[in-house]
Amino acid sequence: MARKTTIENITSILWDYNGTLLNDTHACVDSMNQLLEKRKIPKLKLDHYRNIFTFPVKQYYEKAGFDFSVENFETPAIEFIKLYNRELPSIRLFDEVINILEFFRIRKINQYIISAMKQEDLKESVEHQGITAFFNEIRGIDDHYADGKIHTAKALVESHGLKPKNICLIGDTLHDDEVGRSLGCEVILVASGHQSSKRLKKSGRPVINSLSELQKIF
Repeated sequence: MARKTTIENITSILWDYNGTLLNDTHACVDSMNQLLEKRKIPKLKLDHYRNIFTFPVKQYYEKAGFDFSVENFETPAIEFIKLYNRELPSIRLFDEVINILEFFRIRKINQYIISAMKQEDLKESVEHQGITAFFNEIRGIDDHYADGKIHTAKALVESHGLKPKNICLIGDTLHDDEVGRSLGCEVILVASGHQSSKRLKKSGRPVINSLSELQKIF
């Protein structure tokens, strides 16, 4: 059972975006399957996707069946982003997102987004979803290759003078756990995004099925 995290010691939330706030898992699977079909590689089903998706995403591509001895990783990576970005305007937030962002805002907890999404695309998506005002800062990465966001998170924490003991990172992948460990902060993982609950539980972190459960934890 998840141990109690209290609002007395958590003053800042670091949110992952894709798969945590933005319900984009199906769009990612659909976009990837177009790449796989083009290369005559078997397409992914959702459960299998959640069992192989990882960071850096190049490793995920290899597990999906790409052979980088015959093409460079950058080729499918760029193809994927083009397909995904076509879908991005139609992708919606999880139903409970607005309520939980408001839950933390009412409690005067600062909120930030750290993402492995390219900065300009991230900012545009957050604005499109109408949630920009909830966040003190929205910070992505400089390219489309999603190697990870440890450096991004450390830079954000340093720039705002945040203390690890007062931070809770909320994400949907084991990489979010890695980011949390690099910062030395609390982490809560949600199993409605890009990785399965079974995988997430291996982290030893609290794992929830939806963001609405956060109101019971805090």
